[in-house]
Amino acid sequence: MMTAEKNKKSILTWIKRIGFWGFLFFLIKGLVWLVVGYFILK
Repeated sequence: MMTAEKNKKSILTWIKRIGFWGFLFFLIKGLVWLVVGYFILK
């Protein structure tokens, strides 16, 4: 019973960690594409 609960907590921790880094990655990627598009159209 305890190991299943512990596994669920560690999985949730990983999802939160990946969610944070995934958000950061796509935010930076989006900003880079906006800058690239700006300089191409300039």
